[in-house]
Amino acid sequence: MKIVVAGSGEVGEHLAIILADEEMQDITIMDTNAQRLDEISYGRDMLTFLGSPTDVRDLRNCEVNKADLFISVMPTETENLLACMLASRIGVPQTMARIDNARYLSSEYTPLFEQMGISSLIYPEELAAEEINTIFRNPWARQYIELFGGSIIVVGVKVRFGAEIVGKKLCELPQNEQKSFHVVAVKRGNETIIPTGQTRIEHNDIVFFTAIAKDIERIRKICGKKQVDVSRVVIMGASSTAIRCIQKASRNIDFVLIESDKERINEIRNILPPNVTLFHGDGRNTELLNEVGLSFSQVFVALTANSEANLLACLIAKQFGVFKTIAKEENIDYIAVAEKLDIGTIINEKLITAGHIFRALLGQDTSTVKSLTIANADVIEVVARRGAPIVGKPIKELNLPKEVTLGGLVRNGVPYMVDGDMVIEPYDLIVAFCHNVHLQKVRNLIDS
Repeated sequence: MKIVVAGSGEVGEHLAIILADEEMQDITIMDTNAQRLDEISYGRDMLTFLGSPTDVRDLRNCEVNKADLFISVMPTETENLLACMLASRIGVPQTMARIDNARYLSSEYTPLFEQMGISSLIYPEELAAEEINTIFRNPWARQYIELFGGSIIVVGVKVRFGAEIVGKKLCELPQNEQKSFHVVAVKRGNETIIPTGQTRIEHNDIVFFTAIAKDIERIRKICGKKQVDVSRVVIMGASSTAIRCIQKASRNIDFVLIESDKERINEIRNILPPNVTLFHGDGRNTELLNEVGLSFSQVFVALTANSEANLLACLIAKQFGVFKTIAKEENIDYIAVAEKLDIGTIINEKLITAGHIFRALLGQDTSTVKSLTIANADVIEVVARRGAPIVGKPIKELNLPKEVTLGGLVRNGVPYMVDGDMVIEPYDLIVAFCHNVHLQKVRNLIDS
């Protein structure tokens, strides 16, 4: 597949790098900044083109008409929409534009953008806000992903001494008469393990389960986690992600929003719902945190543009006894640091955006690709095509790549956990867990 990425900012750089690492992808990154193009492409298998993605002549000279996918992630929303529209008119069959405005996601805009040749929109702040709100509902989890309309759940949980599963092999874990959960991965230190029945759960492991939704409480209990109802949240940083997070949250949650920029406070003051109290100051200031009543809150969220500040603020919040901390970390190198510091949940908008791009690469039989931020892995929803290599054989005979495991499926609307004897049938909806693997391998499994 030939892909053109327009924009060499942080998001464009990350997308170009991870797409270039995929097998069978021909990547060109396009921008007007020659120095940035040189920095990004140095030592990597990608092409660069110096030119403007909103200039028809430059698009033609870049030969975007030969591209299968055009992704515009420049800083300005209007430029991205225009670039995608022009690329479509030149002949690109599929385009994706990064936007900054939530209203464009509403159904009334969809046919208009389709007529303009814009296939899909990417709003990383919206996606991040959805993930944060999921954690508000399940604060005991490090990561919580609902698949197939919520019928199957992927949940990552950090386990410690005292939990029922610590010290046991997976084959020793208690199951209901019908299998209720499946362990798809274990993150131990810097290593992600695709487990077998003989893998033993250790103190401080982060265990990733798939489970049928009705059995998720069982996972919480065997992991030794208590359920906490979130009624009060303190957020540091009045970013777009913070605003969307508040707007999407339950009105039963009281929010304290701390922002250091007075101009930003004036911008947002009139758009916030009545369950939000604004404070001017630094969310790392302990006196201010005492003033806002952090010790009476269940969750602290750090959403500034400064990764270091977010980490430090979460560490300070933990000293106040907050049950859950969430940090936005756009510096991917800091994710491992955040995990070592025991920051609860990490939000990285680049990885979230990459999931949407990967979904396009895998084709129409893939409805969701979600990144397991701390495990260097992805969870994928796929439809098993008739005649595909995974159809018609017991799972234990599929000879799956060691980096790929199947975590569950939905058949005729009914969710199931998988075991080695289960046979995949045509049109089963499958949860695939992929660790550090080229997505082309996954596509080869589901293609007929």
